[in-house]
Amino acid sequence: MDTINRQFRLAARPVGLPKDTDWELTSEPVPDPADGQVVVAVEYISLDPAMRGWMTDRRSYIPPVAIGEVMRALAGGRVLASNHANLEPGEHVTGVLGVQEYAVVDAQAVTKVDTTQASLPMYLNTLGMTGMTAYFGLLDVGRPEAGQTVVVSGAAGAVGGLAGQIAKLKGCRTVGIAGGEGKCAHVVADLGFDAAIDYRSEDVTAQLRRHCPNGIDVYFDNVGGSILDAALANLALHARVVICGAISQYNNTGPPTGPANYLSLLVNRASMTGFIVMDYQARYQEGMREMAGWLAQGKLTSREDVAAGFETFPATLNRLFRGENTGKLVLKV
Repeated sequence: MDTINRQFRLAARPVGLPKDTDWELTSEPVPDPADGQVVVAVEYISLDPAMRGWMTDRRSYIPPVAIGEVMRALAGGRVLASNHANLEPGEHVTGVLGVQEYAVVDAQAVTKVDTTQASLPMYLNTLGMTGMTAYFGLLDVGRPEAGQTVVVSGAAGAVGGLAGQIAKLKGCRTVGIAGGEGKCAHVVADLGFDAAIDYRSEDVTAQLRRHCPNGIDVYFDNVGGSILDAALANLALHARVVICGAISQYNNTGPPTGPANYLSLLVNRASMTGFIVMDYQARYQEGMREMAGWLAQGKLTSREDVAAGFETFPATLNRLFRGENTGKLVLKV
């Protein structure tokens, strides 16, 4: 093909917040698809907190991105050329396409999506991995019951905003923790949470006591650090703590800050469980049907924060770690 592909490759393992020098912007021709492959023109790239972990060379649930490798990322785009019977040029797909303008991948590694029903960014958000993380993390791991109190950190972010909305749909009192007056207003007014706590200007432990007088039954954690400690100090009997992420710790240059209040788990006979959404892959269709139904009924708000310009990838990714996004951060190529 007479097309040039620009790619962001990992040039160095970041120490702290990723720097421009941790990336290399390269260009190379796009090859023709081999048998069973497709060429996808990438239109939107999903920017996710997990990407920071993929840059670090340590044991995890997935191998790290190698130095010199195209940065791993979920993305959506349009099939440009196909050498597979089930995909035609012009159709839209999502998958692990990487931070590049064109991806040559096995057709079996992508999922065909209908952009007449929902936008590509929404397929990277509520109807994609983000939505499945909120759905299975809250319902399967958190197991909320109607009338219980659910607290969500990172409530103005992609997963947190959806997890809180699902908790409300299940009849729970829902309290969000977010950074800044604007985000807290969004969490209550737009997403329907019962209350929001501004961790930047309020005493989180005191506000949790105020908004959760009977304790926290389910804590859905996206942040870790001192916010996790504050939630542990306010658990109800038999509470469930869901460890979805810990974005406050991802760019630490020293050891991660662990929970000082972990004995609350013992006192309250509570549990704290980590989960990885890929473990639920066999059930994604179930989750997507539910989420699509709630969207169609107007019971769920899907918020995408779309930034533009492929070359802005390094700076846009760091917006995520500075907490500057509201909703799902997506880069429009």
